[in-house]
Amino acid sequence: MYQNYKNVELVKPSGIELKDRLVGVQRVTKVTKGGRAFGFSAIVVVGDENGVVGQGLGKSKDVASAIAKAIEDAKKNLVRIPLNKVTLPHEQKGKYGGARVNLIPAAPGTGLIAGGAVRAVLEAVGVHDVLSKSQGSSNPHNVVKATFDALLQMRSAHTVAKQRGISLEKVFKG
Repeated sequence: MYQNYKNVELVKPSGIELKDRLVGVQRVTKVTKGGRAFGFSAIVVVGDENGVVGQGLGKSKDVASAIAKAIEDAKKNLVRIPLNKVTLPHEQKGKYGGARVNLIPAAPGTGLIAGGAVRAVLEAVGVHDVLSKSQGSSNPHNVVKATFDALLQMRSAHTVAKQRGISLEKVFKG
């Protein structure tokens, strides 16, 4: 799922206390010759509020089992996001389908300025001070994936220094 990103650190769910957040539940319909068959699709974000987060999709005939399946799927897709205390290391844009998300680090005390699906993802990661703007599609599935796109492109100052082969001080001076 995350093979297109260079510095993604996958995380095993064992030993981590994860909190889940339901982003959305949709009723879906399959039309057959015998009538309509109703089902549910749920998207869930799980995280430890300390840099580890995952998202999952579950589908079932009833809501409770769709949510349970989504949580299990999210636990299989956990990744570590580099944080700078309780904000992000740098500004980043993400996109998926028609959804565009812009994440901007903010000063301590600013709060989490985000709505809907973006807020759920950032709360699960453990970000407390950030500004965000969601543009284009408001489809929760695409907004969550666009937010993940932005978060997976984040690099800490230590990572940048290591990749460039320079000291940490030169990263900030240059």
